[in-house]
Amino acid sequence: MIAIFAITISGYLQAQTQKLSLIPYPQHVIVKSDNFKLRHSTKIIIDKTDTQMLSLGDVLNKILNTKLKVSLKSHSKNVIELKIDKTLETKAESYKLEVSNKKIVLTGKDYAGIFYGIQTLKQLVNENGIITGVSITDEPRFAYRGLHLDVSRHFFPADFIKKFIDVMSFYKFNTLHWHLTDDQGWRIEIKKYPKLTEIGSKRPRTLIGHLNSKPHKYDNTPVEGYYTQDEIREIVKYAQERHITIIPEIELPGHASAALAAYPYLGCTGKNYKVQDTWGVFSDIFCAGQESTFDFLEDVIDEVVELFPSKYIHIGGDEARKTQWEKCPNCKKRLEAEGLKNYHELQSYFIRRIEKYINSKGRKIIGWDEILEGGLAPNATVMSWRGTKGGIAAANMNHDVIMTPTSTCYLNRYQADRKNEPLAIGGMITMEMVYRFNPIPKELPKNKQHYILGAQGNLWSEYITTTKQMEYMAYPRACALSEVLWSPEEKQPFSEFKIRMKKHYIFLDEMDVNYFDKDK
Repeated sequence: MIAIFAITISGYLQAQTQKLSLIPYPQHVIVKSDNFKLRHSTKIIIDKTDTQMLSLGDVLNKILNTKLKVSLKSHSKNVIELKIDKTLETKAESYKLEVSNKKIVLTGKDYAGIFYGIQTLKQLVNENGIITGVSITDEPRFAYRGLHLDVSRHFFPADFIKKFIDVMSFYKFNTLHWHLTDDQGWRIEIKKYPKLTEIGSKRPRTLIGHLNSKPHKYDNTPVEGYYTQDEIREIVKYAQERHITIIPEIELPGHASAALAAYPYLGCTGKNYKVQDTWGVFSDIFCAGQESTFDFLEDVIDEVVELFPSKYIHIGGDEARKTQWEKCPNCKKRLEAEGLKNYHELQSYFIRRIEKYINSKGRKIIGWDEILEGGLAPNATVMSWRGTKGGIAAANMNHDVIMTPTSTCYLNRYQADRKNEPLAIGGMITMEMVYRFNPIPKELPKNKQHYILGAQGNLWSEYITTTKQMEYMAYPRACALSEVLWSPEEKQPFSEFKIRMKKHYIFLDEMDVNYFDKDK
Protein backbone atom coordinates (compact mmCIF):
# COMPACT_ATOMS: atom_id res chain seq x y z
CA MET A 1 0.00 0.00 0.00
CA ILE A 2 1.06 3.59 -0.66
CA ALA A 3 1.19 5.73 2.46
CA ILE A 4 -0.53 9.00 1.60
CA PHE A 5 -1.55 11.35 4.38
CA ALA A 6 -5.25 12.09 4.90
CA ILE A 7 -6.34 15.72 4.60
CA THR A 8 -9.36 16.92 6.54
CA ILE A 9 -9.49 20.62 5.64
CA SER A 10 -12.74 22.11 4.44
CA GLY A 11 -12.84 23.06 0.76
CA TYR A 12 -14.52 26.18 -0.52
CA LEU A 13 -18.24 25.43 -0.74
CA GLN A 14 -18.88 28.74 -2.43
CA ALA A 15 -20.66 30.04 -5.51
CA GLN A 16 -19.17 29.50 -8.94
CA THR A 17 -17.91 33.08 -9.08
CA GLN A 18 -15.54 32.40 -6.19
CA LYS A 19 -12.30 30.47 -6.41
CA LEU A 20 -11.70 27.07 -4.93
CA SER A 21 -8.65 26.73 -2.70
CA LEU A 22 -6.82 24.55 -5.22
CA ILE A 23 -3.05 24.70 -5.86
CA PRO A 24 -2.01 24.39 -8.59
CA TYR A 25 -5.20 25.79 -10.04
CA PRO A 26 -6.76 23.65 -12.78
CA GLN A 27 -7.03 24.64 -16.42
CA HIS A 28 -10.86 24.71 -16.48
CA VAL A 29 -13.15 24.67 -13.44
CA ILE A 30 -16.92 24.92 -13.02
CA VAL A 31 -18.31 24.86 -9.48
CA LYS A 32 -21.68 23.14 -9.17
CA SER A 33 -24.48 23.73 -6.72
CA ASP A 34 -24.60 20.11 -5.52
CA ASN A 35 -21.97 18.19 -3.60
CA PHE A 36 -21.01 14.56 -3.04
CA LYS A 37 -21.44 12.95 0.38
CA LEU A 38 -19.03 10.20 1.39
CA ARG A 39 -20.78 7.31 3.16
CA HIS A 40 -19.71 3.98 4.60
CA SER A 41 -21.50 2.38 1.66
CA THR A 42 -19.61 4.44 -0.97
CA LYS A 43 -17.66 2.24 -3.36
CA ILE A 44 -14.57 2.88 -5.46
CA ILE A 45 -15.17 1.54 -8.95
CA ILE A 46 -12.27 0.79 -11.28
CA ASP A 47 -12.57 -0.15 -14.95
CA LYS A 48 -9.91 -2.86 -14.85
CA THR A 49 -8.15 -4.84 -12.17
CA ASP A 50 -4.54 -4.32 -13.12
CA THR A 51 -1.98 -3.58 -10.42
CA GLN A 52 -1.83 0.15 -11.00
CA MET A 53 -5.59 0.67 -10.93
CA LEU A 54 -5.86 -1.31 -7.71
CA SER A 55 -3.02 0.77 -6.28
CA LEU A 56 -4.82 3.99 -7.23
CA GLY A 57 -7.93 2.74 -5.45
CA ASP A 58 -5.76 2.24 -2.40
CA VAL A 59 -4.30 5.75 -2.77
CA LEU A 60 -7.81 7.19 -2.84
CA ASN A 61 -8.77 5.32 0.31
CA LYS A 62 -5.71 6.63 2.10
CA ILE A 63 -6.46 10.17 1.02
CA LEU A 64 -10.10 10.03 2.08
CA ASN A 65 -9.16 8.28 5.32
CA THR A 66 -11.68 5.58 4.51
CA LYS A 67 -11.88 1.85 3.90
CA LEU A 68 -14.15 1.90 0.88
CA LYS A 69 -14.57 -1.28 -1.09
CA VAL A 70 -12.82 -1.36 -4.47
CA SER A 71 -14.60 -3.30 -7.19
CA LEU A 72 -15.20 -3.48 -10.95
CA LYS A 73 -17.56 -1.10 -12.69
CA SER A 74 -21.18 -0.98 -11.54
CA HIS A 75 -24.18 1.27 -12.16
CA SER A 76 -24.99 1.95 -8.52
CA LYS A 77 -25.13 5.45 -7.03
CA ASN A 78 -22.79 7.01 -4.50
CA VAL A 79 -19.66 5.66 -6.14
CA ILE A 80 -16.28 7.05 -7.11
CA GLU A 81 -15.28 5.82 -10.56
CA LEU A 82 -11.65 5.74 -11.66
CA LYS A 83 -11.02 5.07 -15.31
CA ILE A 84 -8.50 5.50 -18.12
CA ASP A 85 -9.38 7.09 -21.45
CA LYS A 86 -6.34 7.27 -23.72
CA THR A 87 -8.40 9.01 -26.40
CA LEU A 88 -8.75 12.22 -24.38
CA GLU A 89 -7.55 15.12 -26.52
CA THR A 90 -5.24 16.36 -23.82
CA LYS A 91 -1.61 16.06 -22.74
CA ALA A 92 -0.09 13.22 -20.78
CA GLU A 93 -0.88 13.42 -17.04
CA SER A 94 -4.24 15.08 -17.75
CA TYR A 95 -7.56 14.24 -16.12
CA LYS A 96 -11.25 15.09 -15.97
CA LEU A 97 -13.10 15.24 -12.68
CA GLU A 98 -16.89 15.31 -12.41
CA VAL A 99 -18.37 15.56 -8.90
CA SER A 100 -22.15 15.52 -8.41
CA ASN A 101 -24.46 14.45 -5.61
CA LYS A 102 -24.82 10.99 -7.21
CA LYS A 103 -21.25 10.04 -8.04
CA ILE A 104 -17.71 11.10 -8.78
CA VAL A 105 -16.08 10.21 -12.09
CA LEU A 106 -12.33 10.68 -12.39
CA THR A 107 -10.98 9.97 -15.86
CA GLY A 108 -7.27 10.04 -16.59
CA LYS A 109 -5.46 10.12 -19.88
CA ASP A 110 -3.05 7.76 -18.11
CA TYR A 111 -2.37 6.49 -14.59
CA ALA A 112 -0.55 9.70 -13.72
CA GLY A 113 -3.63 11.68 -14.73
CA ILE A 114 -5.79 9.71 -12.29
CA PHE A 115 -3.16 10.21 -9.58
CA TYR A 116 -3.13 13.98 -10.09
CA GLY A 117 -6.92 14.06 -10.18
CA ILE A 118 -6.85 12.39 -6.78
CA GLN A 119 -4.58 15.16 -5.48
CA THR A 120 -7.20 17.67 -6.63
CA LEU A 121 -9.98 15.61 -5.07
CA LYS A 122 -8.08 15.60 -1.81
CA GLN A 123 -8.26 19.41 -1.73
CA LEU A 124 -12.05 19.38 -2.18
CA VAL A 125 -12.98 17.27 0.87
CA ASN A 126 -14.19 18.78 4.12
CA GLU A 127 -14.24 17.32 7.62
CA ASN A 128 -17.80 16.07 7.18
CA GLY A 129 -17.00 13.99 4.12
CA ILE A 130 -18.54 16.53 1.75
CA ILE A 131 -16.76 16.89 -1.58
CA THR A 132 -17.37 20.10 -3.50
CA GLY A 133 -19.35 19.60 -6.71
CA VAL A 134 -17.16 20.50 -9.66
CA SER A 135 -16.51 19.88 -13.31
CA ILE A 136 -12.76 20.07 -13.95
CA THR A 137 -10.73 19.51 -17.10
CA ASP A 138 -7.07 19.75 -16.32
CA GLU A 139 -3.63 19.19 -17.80
CA PRO A 140 -0.10 20.42 -17.04
CA ARG A 141 1.36 23.38 -18.86
CA PHE A 142 4.85 21.85 -18.77
CA ALA A 143 6.03 18.24 -18.94
CA TYR A 144 8.99 18.84 -16.59
CA ARG A 145 7.99 20.10 -13.13
CA GLY A 146 10.90 19.73 -10.79
CA LEU A 147 12.50 20.37 -7.45
CA HIS A 148 16.21 19.92 -6.78
CA LEU A 149 17.55 18.60 -3.48
CA ASP A 150 21.22 18.92 -2.53
CA VAL A 151 22.23 16.22 -0.05
CA SER A 152 25.98 16.63 -0.59
CA ARG A 153 26.64 19.71 1.53
CA HIS A 154 24.41 18.37 4.29
CA PHE A 155 23.02 14.86 4.42
CA PHE A 156 19.29 14.18 4.86
CA PRO A 157 18.00 10.73 5.83
CA ALA A 158 16.00 8.43 3.56
CA ASP A 159 12.76 8.93 5.53
CA PHE A 160 12.94 12.67 4.88
CA ILE A 161 13.48 12.11 1.17
CA LYS A 162 10.24 10.09 1.12
CA LYS A 163 8.37 12.82 2.98
CA PHE A 164 9.76 15.40 0.55
CA ILE A 165 8.45 13.26 -2.31
CA ASP A 166 5.01 13.02 -0.68
CA VAL A 167 4.64 16.79 -0.52
CA MET A 168 5.95 17.18 -4.06
CA SER A 169 3.30 14.78 -5.36
CA PHE A 170 0.57 16.72 -3.57
CA TYR A 171 1.53 19.78 -5.62
CA LYS A 172 1.86 17.82 -8.88
CA PHE A 173 5.63 18.00 -9.26
CA ASN A 174 6.89 15.05 -11.26
CA THR A 175 10.70 15.26 -11.07
CA LEU A 176 13.17 15.19 -8.18
CA HIS A 177 16.69 16.21 -9.20
CA TRP A 178 18.84 14.51 -6.55
CA HIS A 179 22.26 16.17 -6.17
CA LEU A 180 24.28 13.26 -4.80
CA THR A 181 27.94 14.24 -5.19
CA ASP A 182 29.96 17.40 -4.69
CA ASP A 183 33.12 18.74 -3.03
CA GLN A 184 31.67 18.38 0.47
CA GLY A 185 30.33 14.81 0.26
CA TRP A 186 29.74 11.76 -1.92
CA ARG A 187 26.35 10.32 -0.96
CA ILE A 188 25.74 7.30 -3.20
CA GLU A 189 27.14 3.82 -2.61
CA ILE A 190 29.23 2.57 -5.56
CA LYS A 191 30.17 -1.02 -4.86
CA LYS A 192 33.20 -1.11 -7.15
CA TYR A 193 34.68 1.94 -5.39
CA PRO A 194 33.94 1.61 -1.65
CA LYS A 195 36.27 4.47 -0.67
CA LEU A 196 33.83 6.92 -2.25
CA THR A 197 31.64 6.46 0.81
CA GLU A 198 34.27 5.25 3.29
CA ILE A 199 36.24 8.46 2.76
CA GLY A 200 34.30 10.72 0.41
CA SER A 201 31.08 10.82 2.46
CA LYS A 202 32.78 12.21 5.58
CA ARG A 203 34.18 15.55 6.63
CA PRO A 204 35.42 16.40 10.14
CA ARG A 205 33.97 19.89 10.40
CA THR A 206 31.92 22.59 8.69
CA LEU A 207 32.20 26.34 8.28
CA ILE A 208 30.38 28.40 10.90
CA GLY A 209 28.56 31.42 9.55
CA HIS A 210 28.70 32.79 6.05
CA LEU A 211 31.49 32.17 3.57
CA ASN A 212 32.00 35.93 3.25
CA SER A 213 32.55 36.34 7.00
CA LYS A 214 36.28 36.50 7.70
CA PRO A 215 38.20 35.05 9.38
CA HIS A 216 36.53 31.70 8.83
CA LYS A 217 35.50 29.73 11.89
CA TYR A 218 34.60 26.04 12.02
CA ASP A 219 32.65 23.73 14.24
CA ASN A 220 34.11 20.42 15.31
CA THR A 221 31.08 18.39 14.32
CA PRO A 222 31.66 15.61 11.78
CA VAL A 223 29.19 15.43 8.89
CA GLU A 224 28.73 12.09 7.20
CA GLY A 225 26.17 9.85 5.58
CA TYR A 226 25.29 8.19 2.31
CA TYR A 227 22.51 6.16 0.75
CA THR A 228 23.03 2.46 0.27
CA GLN A 229 21.97 1.00 -3.03
CA ASP A 230 19.10 -0.78 -1.29
CA GLU A 231 17.91 2.54 0.17
CA ILE A 232 18.12 4.17 -3.26
CA ARG A 233 16.08 1.38 -4.86
CA GLU A 234 13.45 1.78 -2.14
CA ILE A 235 13.29 5.58 -2.59
CA VAL A 236 13.13 5.28 -6.38
CA LYS A 237 10.23 2.81 -6.10
CA TYR A 238 8.51 5.06 -3.56
CA ALA A 239 8.80 7.99 -5.97
CA GLN A 240 7.57 5.95 -8.95
CA GLU A 241 4.42 5.04 -7.03
CA ARG A 242 3.79 8.77 -6.71
CA HIS A 243 4.56 9.44 -10.38
CA ILE A 244 7.82 11.21 -9.61
CA THR A 245 10.99 10.51 -11.58
CA ILE A 246 14.28 10.85 -9.71
CA ILE A 247 17.16 12.18 -11.78
CA PRO A 248 20.54 11.56 -10.11
CA GLU A 249 23.37 14.04 -10.46
CA ILE A 250 26.98 12.86 -10.50
CA GLU A 251 29.12 16.00 -10.74
CA LEU A 252 31.92 16.14 -13.32
CA PRO A 253 34.48 17.24 -14.26
CA GLY A 254 34.56 19.81 -11.43
CA HIS A 255 33.08 19.74 -7.92
CA ALA A 256 35.09 16.54 -7.52
CA SER A 257 36.97 17.01 -4.22
CA ALA A 258 35.14 14.24 -2.34
CA ALA A 259 35.77 11.70 -5.11
CA LEU A 260 39.42 12.75 -5.41
CA ALA A 261 39.89 12.49 -1.65
CA ALA A 262 38.85 8.86 -1.99
CA TYR A 263 40.88 8.14 -5.15
CA PRO A 264 43.62 10.78 -5.65
CA TYR A 265 44.91 9.14 -8.85
CA LEU A 266 41.81 10.49 -10.64
CA GLY A 267 43.13 14.06 -10.33
CA CYS A 268 45.85 15.98 -12.15
CA THR A 269 48.17 16.85 -9.27
CA GLY A 270 48.75 13.61 -7.39
CA LYS A 271 48.35 15.55 -4.15
CA ASN A 272 46.33 14.47 -1.14
CA TYR A 273 42.86 15.87 -1.70
CA LYS A 274 40.31 16.42 1.06
CA VAL A 275 36.56 16.48 1.42
CA GLN A 276 35.96 20.21 1.60
CA ASP A 277 34.73 21.75 4.85
CA THR A 278 33.75 25.10 3.41
CA TRP A 279 31.74 26.38 0.43
CA GLY A 280 32.58 27.91 -2.91
CA VAL A 281 34.28 26.76 -6.11
CA PHE A 282 37.47 24.71 -5.90
CA SER A 283 40.16 23.89 -8.44
CA ASP A 284 40.01 20.14 -7.82
CA ILE A 285 38.93 18.47 -11.04
CA PHE A 286 38.92 15.04 -12.66
CA CYS A 287 41.92 14.70 -14.94
CA ALA A 288 40.89 14.82 -18.60
CA GLY A 289 44.19 13.40 -19.82
CA GLN A 290 44.13 9.99 -18.14
CA GLU A 291 42.13 7.05 -19.42
CA SER A 292 41.73 5.87 -15.82
CA THR A 293 39.43 8.86 -15.20
CA PHE A 294 37.00 7.71 -17.88
CA ASP A 295 37.26 4.07 -16.76
CA PHE A 296 36.25 5.19 -13.27
CA LEU A 297 33.38 7.38 -14.42
CA GLU A 298 32.03 4.70 -16.75
CA ASP A 299 32.08 2.21 -13.88
CA VAL A 300 30.16 4.70 -11.71
CA ILE A 301 27.66 5.31 -14.50
CA ASP A 302 27.14 1.54 -14.88
CA GLU A 303 25.96 1.32 -11.27
CA VAL A 304 23.98 4.57 -11.40
CA VAL A 305 21.90 3.56 -14.42
CA GLU A 306 21.09 0.26 -12.73
CA LEU A 307 19.67 2.14 -9.74
CA PHE A 308 17.84 4.93 -11.55
CA PRO A 309 15.51 4.12 -14.47
CA SER A 310 15.18 7.81 -15.38
CA LYS A 311 15.52 8.94 -18.98
CA TYR A 312 18.14 11.44 -17.84
CA ILE A 313 21.38 11.33 -15.88
CA HIS A 314 22.59 14.76 -14.73
CA ILE A 315 26.34 15.17 -15.13
CA GLY A 316 26.80 18.67 -13.68
CA GLY A 317 29.41 20.39 -15.84
CA ASP A 318 29.28 23.66 -13.90
CA GLU A 319 31.98 25.80 -12.28
CA ALA A 320 34.85 23.62 -13.55
CA ARG A 321 38.04 25.61 -13.06
CA LYS A 322 40.69 24.74 -15.63
CA THR A 323 43.80 25.78 -13.65
CA GLN A 324 44.90 22.22 -12.86
CA TRP A 325 44.27 21.11 -16.45
CA GLU A 326 46.41 23.97 -17.71
CA LYS A 327 49.38 22.72 -15.65
CA CYS A 328 48.80 19.02 -16.30
CA PRO A 329 51.04 17.38 -18.95
CA ASN A 330 48.48 14.62 -19.53
CA CYS A 331 45.73 17.16 -20.21
CA LYS A 332 48.02 19.07 -22.55
CA LYS A 333 48.69 15.87 -24.50
CA ARG A 334 44.94 15.23 -24.71
CA LEU A 335 44.35 18.77 -25.94
CA GLU A 336 46.93 18.38 -28.70
CA ALA A 337 45.95 14.83 -29.66
CA GLU A 338 42.29 15.82 -30.09
CA GLY A 339 43.11 19.03 -31.97
CA LEU A 340 41.39 21.22 -29.38
CA LYS A 341 41.92 24.98 -29.30
CA ASN A 342 41.59 25.63 -25.58
CA TYR A 343 40.61 24.12 -22.24
CA HIS A 344 36.96 25.05 -22.68
CA GLU A 345 37.00 22.72 -25.67
CA LEU A 346 38.71 20.12 -23.48
CA GLN A 347 35.74 20.29 -21.13
CA SER A 348 33.44 19.87 -24.12
CA TYR A 349 35.49 16.81 -25.13
CA PHE A 350 35.08 15.46 -21.59
CA ILE A 351 31.31 16.02 -21.58
CA ARG A 352 30.82 14.62 -25.08
CA ARG A 353 32.72 11.48 -24.18
CA ILE A 354 30.63 10.92 -21.07
CA GLU A 355 27.48 11.68 -23.05
CA LYS A 356 28.37 9.07 -25.65
CA TYR A 357 28.76 6.45 -22.93
CA ILE A 358 25.49 7.42 -21.23
CA ASN A 359 23.72 7.38 -24.61
CA SER A 360 25.05 3.84 -25.12
CA LYS A 361 23.08 2.90 -22.01
CA GLY A 362 19.89 4.26 -23.56
CA ARG A 363 19.94 7.43 -21.46
CA LYS A 364 20.45 11.15 -22.06
CA ILE A 365 22.44 13.76 -20.18
CA ILE A 366 21.41 17.01 -18.54
CA GLY A 367 24.11 19.55 -17.72
CA TRP A 368 24.22 23.02 -16.23
CA ASP A 369 24.52 25.76 -18.84
CA GLU A 370 28.36 25.81 -18.72
CA ILE A 371 28.26 22.77 -20.99
CA LEU A 372 27.52 25.24 -23.80
CA GLU A 373 31.08 26.53 -23.50
CA GLY A 374 33.47 24.94 -25.99
CA GLY A 375 30.64 23.32 -27.95
CA LEU A 376 27.44 21.62 -26.78
CA ALA A 377 27.25 17.84 -26.68
CA PRO A 378 24.99 16.54 -29.49
CA ASN A 379 22.06 15.20 -27.44
CA ALA A 380 22.40 17.22 -24.25
CA THR A 381 19.57 18.91 -22.38
CA VAL A 382 20.64 22.22 -20.83
CA MET A 383 19.66 23.33 -17.34
CA SER A 384 19.84 27.13 -17.49
CA TRP A 385 20.83 28.58 -14.11
CA ARG A 386 22.96 31.65 -14.87
CA GLY A 387 19.90 33.54 -15.98
CA THR A 388 17.98 32.51 -19.08
CA LYS A 389 20.58 33.25 -21.78
CA GLY A 390 22.00 29.74 -21.74
CA GLY A 391 18.54 28.28 -22.13
CA ILE A 392 17.71 30.64 -24.99
CA ALA A 393 20.96 29.75 -26.75
CA ALA A 394 20.36 26.02 -26.34
CA ALA A 395 16.75 26.21 -27.53
CA ASN A 396 17.84 28.17 -30.58
CA MET A 397 20.24 25.27 -31.26
CA ASN A 398 17.26 22.87 -31.06
CA HIS A 399 18.23 21.44 -27.67
CA ASP A 400 15.79 20.78 -24.85
CA VAL A 401 15.99 23.17 -21.90
CA ILE A 402 14.98 23.24 -18.24
CA MET A 403 14.81 26.76 -16.83
CA THR A 404 16.10 27.32 -13.32
CA PRO A 405 17.54 30.87 -13.15
CA THR A 406 19.07 32.02 -9.89
CA SER A 407 16.84 35.12 -9.89
CA THR A 408 13.59 33.20 -9.36
CA CYS A 409 14.29 29.49 -8.83
CA TYR A 410 17.02 29.31 -6.18
CA LEU A 411 14.98 28.58 -3.09
CA ASN A 412 18.06 28.60 -0.86
CA ARG A 413 17.97 32.41 -0.98
CA TYR A 414 16.27 34.59 1.64
CA GLN A 415 12.52 35.01 1.37
CA ALA A 416 12.21 37.94 3.79
CA ASP A 417 14.36 40.44 5.69
CA ARG A 418 17.50 38.48 6.60
CA LYS A 419 17.57 40.04 10.08
CA ASN A 420 14.70 37.76 11.05
CA GLU A 421 15.60 34.75 8.92
CA PRO A 422 17.95 31.79 9.31
CA LEU A 423 21.33 32.14 7.62
CA ALA A 424 21.12 31.72 3.84
CA ILE A 425 23.44 32.11 0.88
CA GLY A 426 22.25 35.67 0.13
CA GLY A 427 19.92 37.50 -2.22
CA MET A 428 16.16 37.41 -1.95
CA ILE A 429 13.44 35.52 -3.76
CA THR A 430 9.91 36.03 -2.47
CA MET A 431 6.88 33.86 -3.13
CA GLU A 432 5.53 36.57 -5.42
CA MET A 433 8.74 36.60 -7.48
CA VAL A 434 8.43 32.85 -7.99
CA TYR A 435 4.75 33.15 -8.87
CA ARG A 436 5.43 35.76 -11.55
CA PHE A 437 8.17 33.70 -13.22
CA ASN A 438 7.51 32.56 -16.79
CA PRO A 439 9.82 29.73 -17.91
CA ILE A 440 9.44 30.74 -21.57
CA PRO A 441 11.51 33.89 -22.22
CA LYS A 442 9.92 36.61 -24.34
CA GLU A 443 13.05 36.70 -26.50
CA LEU A 444 12.60 33.11 -27.63
CA PRO A 445 10.93 32.71 -31.05
CA LYS A 446 7.61 30.86 -31.01
CA ASN A 447 8.96 28.05 -33.17
CA LYS A 448 11.61 27.34 -30.50
CA GLN A 449 9.44 27.58 -27.40
CA HIS A 450 8.59 23.88 -27.39
CA TYR A 451 12.20 23.16 -26.44
CA ILE A 452 11.48 24.60 -22.97
CA LEU A 453 10.48 21.42 -21.14
CA GLY A 454 9.69 23.22 -17.90
CA ALA A 455 11.46 24.55 -14.85
CA GLN A 456 12.83 23.58 -11.47
CA GLY A 457 13.26 25.04 -7.99
CA ASN A 458 16.71 24.43 -6.48
CA LEU A 459 17.50 23.80 -2.82
CA TRP A 460 21.26 23.97 -2.24
CA SER A 461 22.16 22.94 1.28
CA GLU A 462 25.33 24.85 2.19
CA TYR A 463 23.34 26.77 4.79
CA ILE A 464 20.44 24.35 5.16
CA THR A 465 21.43 22.00 7.96
CA THR A 466 18.19 20.35 9.12
CA THR A 467 15.10 18.80 7.58
CA LYS A 468 12.88 21.46 9.15
CA GLN A 469 14.98 24.21 7.64
CA MET A 470 14.86 22.49 4.25
CA GLU A 471 11.06 22.47 4.36
CA TYR A 472 11.04 26.09 5.54
CA MET A 473 13.08 27.17 2.54
CA ALA A 474 10.99 25.11 0.10
CA TYR A 475 7.48 26.09 1.18
CA PRO A 476 5.40 28.04 0.31
CA ARG A 477 7.61 29.12 -2.62
CA ALA A 478 7.40 25.63 -4.12
CA CYS A 479 3.61 25.97 -4.06
CA ALA A 480 3.92 29.09 -6.23
CA LEU A 481 6.27 27.25 -8.59
CA SER A 482 3.86 24.34 -8.86
CA GLU A 483 1.24 26.72 -10.22
CA VAL A 484 3.74 28.29 -12.64
CA LEU A 485 4.45 24.84 -14.06
CA TRP A 486 0.97 23.35 -14.08
CA SER A 487 -1.60 26.12 -14.50
CA PRO A 488 -2.28 28.18 -17.65
CA GLU A 489 0.11 31.02 -18.42
CA GLU A 490 -2.80 33.44 -17.90
CA LYS A 491 -3.14 32.30 -14.31
CA GLN A 492 -4.89 34.01 -11.40
CA PRO A 493 -3.53 37.28 -9.91
CA PHE A 494 -1.00 36.86 -7.12
CA SER A 495 -3.44 38.48 -4.68
CA GLU A 496 -5.88 35.65 -5.37
CA PHE A 497 -3.14 33.03 -5.05
CA LYS A 498 -2.29 34.39 -1.59
CA ILE A 499 -5.90 33.84 -0.51
CA ARG A 500 -5.77 30.22 -1.68
CA MET A 501 -2.38 29.81 -0.02
CA LYS A 502 -3.91 30.56 3.38
CA LYS A 503 -5.86 27.32 3.09
CA HIS A 504 -2.69 25.51 2.09
CA TYR A 505 -0.86 26.54 5.23
CA ILE A 506 -3.38 24.29 6.94
CA PHE A 507 -2.66 21.51 4.44
CA LEU A 508 1.04 21.89 5.20
CA ASP A 509 0.29 21.72 8.92
CA GLU A 510 -1.63 18.50 8.32
CA MET A 511 1.42 17.09 6.53
CA ASP A 512 3.72 18.25 9.37
CA VAL A 513 5.66 20.46 6.97
CA ASN A 514 7.58 23.40 8.38
CA TYR A 515 7.08 26.52 6.27
CA PHE A 516 7.61 30.25 6.04
CA ASP A 517 4.55 32.45 6.64
CA LYS A 518 5.25 36.15 6.91
CA ASP A 519 1.80 36.71 8.45
CA LYS A 520 2.49 34.42 11.39
